[in-house]
Amino acid sequence: MDENGRLNEASKIKWKFPLLIFFRDARLVFQKDSLAKEILAIAVPTALAIAADPIASLIDTAFIGRLGPVELAAAGVSIALFNQASKITILPLVSITTSFVAEQDTVEKIRNTTVENHCTENNTVKSNEGVPLEEDIENGATKEYADTNEHMARQSEHVNPSMSKFPSFASNSEKSVSIIGRKKRNIASASTALLFGTMLGLIQTATLTFAAKPLLSLMGQKHDTPTQILAVKYLRLRALGAPAVLLFLAMQGIFRGFKDTKSPLYVIVLGFILNVALEPILIFHCKLGLNGAAISHVFSQYMMAFSLLLILMTKMVLQPPSIKDLQIFRFLKNGGMLFVKVVALTFCVTLASALAARLGPIQMAAFQTCLQVWLATSLLSDGLAVSVQAILACSFTEKHYGKVTAAATRTLHMAFVLGLGLSIFVEIGLYFGAGIFSNNVQVIHIIRIGTPFVAATQPINSLAFVLDGVNYGASDFAFSAFSMVMVSLATTASLFALYNSNGFIGIWIALSIYMSLRIFAGILRMGTGTGPWRFLRCYSLS
Repeated sequence: MDENGRLNEASKIKWKFPLLIFFRDARLVFQKDSLAKEILAIAVPTALAIAADPIASLIDTAFIGRLGPVELAAAGVSIALFNQASKITILPLVSITTSFVAEQDTVEKIRNTTVENHCTENNTVKSNEGVPLEEDIENGATKEYADTNEHMARQSEHVNPSMSKFPSFASNSEKSVSIIGRKKRNIASASTALLFGTMLGLIQTATLTFAAKPLLSLMGQKHDTPTQILAVKYLRLRALGAPAVLLFLAMQGIFRGFKDTKSPLYVIVLGFILNVALEPILIFHCKLGLNGAAISHVFSQYMMAFSLLLILMTKMVLQPPSIKDLQIFRFLKNGGMLFVKVVALTFCVTLASALAARLGPIQMAAFQTCLQVWLATSLLSDGLAVSVQAILACSFTEKHYGKVTAAATRTLHMAFVLGLGLSIFVEIGLYFGAGIFSNNVQVIHIIRIGTPFVAATQPINSLAFVLDGVNYGASDFAFSAFSMVMVSLATTASLFALYNSNGFIGIWIALSIYMSLRIFAGILRMGTGTGPWRFLRCYSLS
């Protein structure tokens, strides 16, 4: 059976126990079919782009670590706070933008394809009467499949009402690319994302600049200590780059919705090359120390935002649309739900950093190094999350449920395999490479204590990130927010309990529990066939 047949067959199966769907076609995890190619074409550039920032932070850590443990601890707590603020403000916007842009772009492609097919049909219907078109055969678009898809579309409105406004067609995106590619896109959600990104960036700059001291105090920094003084200066300088960071990430969400993850990658690579080149010059040659690291970051961030904006202007219309087209209330509704999720999500990591800071500069320096490695490696799987989100958003819009289930399970299988590979890499690399990040013997010793936790949680992290992408692709934002709040409450309790009893090790045990609970929540939704996944229970079309 070919791939189209397999996807169609998946949509005809009634799953009495939807949990079993996670094990379906696990043997295909290494198969290089068109689905795998589509996933990897989006995931690989995205993973490289996402990993670039933590990798740059690792390089920062290596440079700053040469200045001393106090400077490293100051940078660590400031970076944790800056990342917390950025995630709270931009991650909901990026996730919403990716889904909305993918949906609207798919609708436009379907409309253009329908118009072209209608015009072509009038000229060819007599000569092709009773004979399937070659193109239909290649795409598996037989009458039987079209009827099945139509039947599923009619029944699906009670399953996922948010998708019912979109027309029901079998997937035919390759053909429509040639149509829509001839002109610039005019997508309202993209313009809304740029508007919100700019506004949120300015708000973040003002907040971090004027409230640096009290915010750092909440992170466990004692008043007027050497660590806090350095952290305040570093944070205020980094805050100047917030508008560029948020605008750039908003544009990244737009490109992801277009399934173009290469353009942002090229800009990110150039930006971080510039950052890495400037840092040693400003830190050591110009003797700016910690401030030099912040200045190099800000300069490279504005360069990246300006460059990506120029590329975006060649692909879509950026003139302000009408207030009605902006869809502000739709963004606020769904973005508000994800805002709650991101606050709960990042609160756990920020609380862990704050507790580590209370252990002292040595422990905080080691924790910051382990955390940066943990994030840099784990976020590689976030590329798969973005890929499955974009594919599912398009497939749900087309009501192509066979592809929905196949794409979701395939990316989860890929994520698990990736996590296993990362575990081995991190265990060996971080244990023997701890000296790269600090020349302090005590810091190196504590890093090695944390290494087994960083390595062992890699498969867990990979699955958790991809399950988030699955929920976003299904527009299941409400469940994502609610489940994350529950996970956050449980994690907070475990952090305080384990910190008091086991210190540094206790924090990492609690973070391991945190990621495991995220997996449980993600599997619960799809595995029980509820919400947008009710079609797994509803359809028996064979």
